[in-house]
Amino acid sequence: MDQGNLTRVKEFILLGLTDIQELKTPLFWVFLMIFILTLLGNLSIITLIWISSHLHTPMYFLLSNLSVLDLCYCSVITPNMLANFLVERQSMSFSGCAVQMFIFVMLGSTEDFILASMAYDRYAAICHPLHYSSMITNKVCIYLVVGSYLGGLANSLVQTTFTFTSTFCGPNQISHFLCDIPPLLKLSCSDTTLNEVALFIVAGAMVFGCLTVILVSYLRIILTILKIRSSEGRRRTFSTCSSHFICVTLFFGTVLFMYFRPSSKYALDQDRVASLCYTVMIPMLNPLIYSLRNQQVKMTILQHLRKTCVLKSSIW
Repeated sequence: MDQGNLTRVKEFILLGLTDIQELKTPLFWVFLMIFILTLLGNLSIITLIWISSHLHTPMYFLLSNLSVLDLCYCSVITPNMLANFLVERQSMSFSGCAVQMFIFVMLGSTEDFILASMAYDRYAAICHPLHYSSMITNKVCIYLVVGSYLGGLANSLVQTTFTFTSTFCGPNQISHFLCDIPPLLKLSCSDTTLNEVALFIVAGAMVFGCLTVILVSYLRIILTILKIRSSEGRRRTFSTCSSHFICVTLFFGTVLFMYFRPSSKYALDQDRVASLCYTVMIPMLNPLIYSLRNQQVKMTILQHLRKTCVLKSSIW
């Protein structure tokens, strides 16, 4: 086909989560509540770490960056999804779609690196407690965070460039609630082999590199925990990294399912559910997991609540 005679798509139509009109209003309220909880939860974690001096440690510095990413993540995706429930036809310009993809791929890729950095921090704290302060210094923390954002930026540039240099000549309806790579490649009228190779090589190297750091760190952590003689000591030590382990499992599980399957195995309904998990549900769950399973965070929350109650009683 002569690519020069094709009419290029100037906008995309996002079909959203469902085309059943009766479900749109209930889903709007459900995801609005999830959005509000996500904002409140992550803002609370960031604020708590900021105002509590005893939480000014490398682990909580990395956790606050994870909350910032989750906050941005949901802010990029959820408002558009909510608008889709209220309008008959939600269109997005070609450039707007590219910008949305660039931002959410960058945020998601950065989260991969941050989770790997948190695993390394837990490895250093549990396996080398006497050398922890020299292994994880403030400078190292800053390098880890800056490196995470640069790595996420590089991956996003590659993925967005390869996706949007494809030819889109119609149809322009995306069976999704966001501009994601797999459904967009399905709309391309040019050969997407190079795009799929780039997705597997560049994103694969990043994801599996981060997973390798996480798995090796946890293998060493588990071996160290098993050497602890008392069951109470083993339980307390593992509790310091259990929240991170749950977050890693949720995030990487959905990412691997979404992006590292053969193109013949893509199913739109499954893709939308997987995308909902890592773009909407996980950003809401992360603050809950860290606050409910982290003893130090729970103690800090209780201390601030007591101070607030005491202050109010003294005023009245």
